[in-house]
Amino acid sequence: MTSAMRKLSISVPPDVAERLERESNASAYITQAVRDRMRLDALDAELAHQGIQITEQGVAEARARRAAVEADWSPERRRALRERARHHEVDATGAVDQPAA
Repeated sequence: MTSAMRKLSISVPPDVAERLERESNASAYITQAVRDRMRLDALDAELAHQGIQITEQGVAEARARRAAVEADWSPERRRALRERARHHEVDATGAVDQPAA
């Protein structure tokens, strides 16, 4: 059984429109992006409920630490981790996503 769908008309900036025009199924692409954001929002809410506040400064510091660690990774390690993440996504959703550019 398929779930009910609603048709929406949205306005987007030209760069976003150009990106969506390259997708074979822009609706699915947008749906996945919104669901990803909903999961992040739910995580933020749960962290806040547990007393953990996410700040822009904290995110910037975490990104800088991650970049410092990743700078030492070999190309082989990067490929292996990308492949591992891709397999995890397939296991979680049952669908194969396109590799990130």
